[in-house]
Amino acid sequence: MTTPPSTPAAAPQSRGRSDYEQGVVPAAERKGWLPIAGIWIAIGIDLSGTIMGVQLGAGMPFGEALAATIIGSVLLGVLAMACTYVGAATGFTSSVIARTVFGRAGGRVISIAMAISSLGWFGVQTGFFADNARIAVDELLHVDVPVQVFTVIGGALMVLTALWGYRSIERLSSWAVPLLIALLGLAVVLAFVQFGSGQLFAEVTPQFTFGGAVSLVMGIFVFGVVISPDIARWARTPKHAMAAGFIGFFIGNSLIVIVALVLSRVMGAQDLMRMFFMLGLGAIAVVVLTLAQWTTNTNNLYSAALNLSTIFTRVSRRTLTVIGGVVAIAAALFGIYDAFIPFISVMGTFIAPYGGVYLAEFFARRSSRLRSGSAAVPAVDAWAFVSWAIGGLVGVCTTQPGNGLGLGLFTLTTIPALDAILAAFAAHALIGLVRRNRGADAANAAPDQNADGDAQDLHAAAEIAKGVDR
Repeated sequence: MTTPPSTPAAAPQSRGRSDYEQGVVPAAERKGWLPIAGIWIAIGIDLSGTIMGVQLGAGMPFGEALAATIIGSVLLGVLAMACTYVGAATGFTSSVIARTVFGRAGGRVISIAMAISSLGWFGVQTGFFADNARIAVDELLHVDVPVQVFTVIGGALMVLTALWGYRSIERLSSWAVPLLIALLGLAVVLAFVQFGSGQLFAEVTPQFTFGGAVSLVMGIFVFGVVISPDIARWARTPKHAMAAGFIGFFIGNSLIVIVALVLSRVMGAQDLMRMFFMLGLGAIAVVVLTLAQWTTNTNNLYSAALNLSTIFTRVSRRTLTVIGGVVAIAAALFGIYDAFIPFISVMGTFIAPYGGVYLAEFFARRSSRLRSGSAAVPAVDAWAFVSWAIGGLVGVCTTQPGNGLGLGLFTLTTIPALDAILAAFAAHALIGLVRRNRGADAANAAPDQNADGDAQDLHAAAEIAKGVDR
């Protein structure tokens, strides 16, 4: 296997920008699969997963809930293999990919949507942190501290790491993941020792369909899969990225959900912090809470800043990180985390199809701008938006009203988030076929005088794609 070469086109763009927001990550800067997988495992271990595990435990038989978690996580891992391949092969962030696929102006629309989603998710996770930190401090010190204090302190801590970019995220994850896995494993063992397993298979009133549960499990992390090129572009080769993507997203998404599912059924509790205190692990609870939310939210803000960097090109990524962090902390103070289930439903329905569009652009179109290095990047590629809209519409139609934002008109795979991605992929692949047959690609809008940067970026991506073993 050959290593993706560093290209002259990437160097001018990366000079002075340590995270190569607008350029290609050079070969000398790229990493093996293990540290990248560790980042995604760390991101996946968060409190939203514990909430999902508790809700599945209360609304489904244990066996079905466990199966839904595993299947949803496997599907995420498989999807991540495709998305991370694109990121490693091009060396681009998800926002630069959006600009290439949807056009110079159209890509900004997608970048804004992804930035809002990342900041919203940061606010949700910060709210979870603050609420649980308040409980932990009250239990440990018997001091009632306003939740807003933890929101600001926790949010500020998460902003600090994001300021330093990928390298700080990697270092944080490298020691956080082993510690988190060990502490969660200890909690499960103590739960069985102290409470037994009598309630594990107790009957419950069904509240979720199996497909709906799988979709919700995917929805927790599907946005992370779609924007995985932000991290995957640092992989040494596409195969390294694929290995890291599957392992990272499968373990990262399933581990915390399964732990919460087991603990809630065995202990009959619905709050992870209180479960740890019931097990006599109060101090450990604070460590788990801090590390879980810290590693997750740092990446949320990092991705938001990368997306904003393609819109506000004259503002540094660090400045955008601070501004985005302040906005997201404010959203947390106003209680955005109360809309957890609707939020992940919206992400699964409308953000996930974007992944289907760029996957079709890369894998299904011979004349793909991502592959060819073509300078013909239009201002807006309307057909890409049509494909995205088709995917979103299918997601709405296949989501049951009780499982989130949807109409429940019909079912395909029974997993709405997957339906949306597959529909967007199929639509864009079909549209690309028709356009090629009609010669539409050749007639695509020519670049203007401001498109030189796009041409250099795409040429660099093409050279990288030619230099790797597919």
